[in-house]
Amino acid sequence: MSDTSGTPSSPGPAGNDEPVDFETMTRDIADVPAVEVITTVAVHLLSSAAVNLGLAEGGETHKDLDEARKLINALAGLVTAAAPDLGSHHAAPLRDGLKSLQLAFREASLVPDEPGQGPGEKFTGPVLG
Repeated sequence: MSDTSGTPSSPGPAGNDEPVDFETMTRDIADVPAVEVITTVAVHLLSSAAVNLGLAEGGETHKDLDEARKLINALAGLVTAAAPDLGSHHAAPLRDGLKSLQLAFREASLVPDEPGQGPGEKFTGPVLG
């Protein structure tokens, strides 16, 4: 599908017949600093992992430790890899949040992982209380 200018476009979100303007979206994302994109993704991973650990409102109904493990692994990889570029101002709170999730995971597990084997610990090293 293309608009009148010949630029490819796609239908908008469900229920919206307006085409998505990919050129504007690309230009908008290009204006966002990399640090902001990285921290936004990290916060989404943190939030999703917390929900899957049962730490959000409604707790146990959303608890899924397998999903939480995957999200914590992804977060640990991202934070560890991006830390030199983020600087301590941005990386420190992300590391603190990550450690809190790793400890919460250890508490929530019926059979705790060995130190160094928990989610994200291959990137962060063993996390002890």
